[in-house]
Amino acid sequence: MSVSAVSSSTASTSTTSTSSATSSTTALDSTDFLSLLVDELENQDPLDPTDSNQFMSQMMSYANYSEQSSIDSNLSSLVSSFSSMLSSNALGYLGHTVDATGSTTALSDGSASWGYTVGSNASSVTLTVKDSSGNVVYSTTGDATAGSHTFSWDGTTASGSKLSSGNYTLSVAATDASGNAVTTSTTISGTVTGIDSSSGTTMIELSNGQTVALSSITAVTS
Repeated sequence: MSVSAVSSSTASTSTTSTSSATSSTTALDSTDFLSLLVDELENQDPLDPTDSNQFMSQMMSYANYSEQSSIDSNLSSLVSSFSSMLSSNALGYLGHTVDATGSTTALSDGSASWGYTVGSNASSVTLTVKDSSGNVVYSTTGDATAGSHTFSWDGTTASGSKLSSGNYTLSVAATDASGNAVTTSTTISGTVTGIDSSSGTTMIELSNGQTVALSSITAVTS
């Protein structure tokens, strides 16, 4: 099949319409598709008209495109609504104490605390505290039984000196009797003082100065 060139007047009209459409939208809509089909029919070669099967195939493609565009639009609207709902739900956390996945918390008023979990009974557990520069400032042994535990630190180093307030990170290393690594995880806690969704992700601001994602919260208490 061959299709003759579109006349200059039609091309000019099409170009003007396309420019106008581009200024208002970045995607073709059903009206644009219908215009293209009409132009094709009007400007086809009478001696070699468009094959009916091919024409129907084009019609189906345009219909599927239009339907897909509608689905994409609806999904975008749904995502926007869901994000707004999450932000609204997060407001209910204000004033409550939450536990969240994380390893960095603040040493404030001579105290810092973390939660940590040991996946299975271990032979040894080592708790290591590092400062904001990554330097090890304190290390001790932890509870080796499987389950959740807490660790509080008063800012005193192994040499007995007191460290100033700031952010400190806890790492937990556990091994079993055969020397194999045991799975561990850490959590931090704090009272929710603010909600921030400006980045597109709902972030929870804690009283200890830390900010965590809403999705990282594992427990909420009054």
